[in-house]
Amino acid sequence: MARGDILSIDLPPPPGGSGHEQAGTRPAIAVQTDSAANLPTLMVVPLTSNRAALRFDHTIEVMPSSTNGLSLPSVLLVFQLRAVDRRRIRNTIGRLEPNYLEQLEIEIKRLLDLE
Repeated sequence: MARGDILSIDLPPPPGGSGHEQAGTRPAIAVQTDSAANLPTLMVVPLTSNRAALRFDHTIEVMPSSTNGLSLPSVLLVFQLRAVDRRRIRNTIGRLEPNYLEQLEIEIKRLLDLE
């Protein structure tokens, strides 16, 4: 997999079974540099089809397309950037279009105050 790939991944539920983290099988964007392919974990940004999530800062709406493989309008939850074990990856769904990937990079920098 490469940076910008949209993956189907299994995210574990938070301890105690409740919380605000995304859980279950869902799409996520690989955001880690391709040069880190030998690491056992992968940095991802999960997506949700719940468009109400746009009320939060550090989110981006993504429309479905044949390129990205999404079936519903979705929201990139940049504020839930996380590392996952590569064994949680089920398959590749598609690829995030360059315009969305550019927005995602900007939003990650804003989230981490790297600008």
